[in-house]
Amino acid sequence: MASSAEAINERNRHFCRNNLFDLKDKVALVTGGGSGIGLMIAQALATNGAKVYITGRTREKLDRVVELYGSDVPGSIIALPGDISNKEGVRALADEFARRESCLCILVNNAGIASQRIMMQSTPPETPHGQHLRAAEELRRNLFDAEANSYEDWSRTYRTNVTACYFLTTAMLPLLQRSSDRFRGWSATVINISSISGLIKASQNHPAYNASKAAAIHLTRMLATEITAAGLISGGTNRLKIRVNGIAPGVFPSEMTTNGSDEDQKSRIEVMRYAHKVPAARPGRDEDMAQAVLFCAANQYLVGQTIVVDGGYTITEGE
Repeated sequence: MASSAEAINERNRHFCRNNLFDLKDKVALVTGGGSGIGLMIAQALATNGAKVYITGRTREKLDRVVELYGSDVPGSIIALPGDISNKEGVRALADEFARRESCLCILVNNAGIASQRIMMQSTPPETPHGQHLRAAEELRRNLFDAEANSYEDWSRTYRTNVTACYFLTTAMLPLLQRSSDRFRGWSATVINISSISGLIKASQNHPAYNASKAAAIHLTRMLATEITAAGLISGGTNRLKIRVNGIAPGVFPSEMTTNGSDEDQKSRIEVMRYAHKVPAARPGRDEDMAQAVLFCAANQYLVGQTIVVDGGYTITEGE
């Protein structure tokens, strides 16, 4: 019986996991790579051979990731501090990356922030006849008058969760195309990390955040469409070979879902909290996110899609 890769039937060799998901010599950039989902993604890419730059505003956090997870892996993890909350910061990050690398194979727009939480509804849905005005007034107090629900909070949330994603992707287009030109059979990929909060109907008491994630999901498809159209217009062999896809995670351990991380830059979620909320009876694990991002990065036939990785949550809550 065959027991090694060398003994595999040559007709089946292209199905080997090392061939399907090998990222050797590929260069990646992961925003928000210092903790949470961004760190999971950086680890997954580096472990499968990629040279991974992680960016964020806190140099110490990035350096800690490099110290803990950047050694003894087939690829590498490199700290690259940057602020993508404004266009100037995006330009500076793109310019610095271009000084270091001749191409970019994988861009993961993962950085995101939460919005302020507000009370959405305290009046029972079945409002007694004649009390509808009172219910409307109460809803106004919750949705409009609440000090936490401000223009500034909405703008701040969209700036990181949507606007930065757009500008960093467009700034990196030439570097992305160069990787497609360099590697035979490879098309550069952009992976936008959104959230199931952008899919479900409820606001979950943070309407600005949910609206921003819905916008990020639409932005993924819009960018995929525009980039594909630009390539098709050129015709012949000069097509832009850049794929844009997304991942909408459910509940995963992160600083956003747990309000912090430990000395290993990891966050912990009590499994029992989600035993009855998620059909999978648990929050997402590092491996769940790794498998999703490797699929998006390696599958050359995947374009314009958002992959939902939520343990079945949206099946029970409804999109």
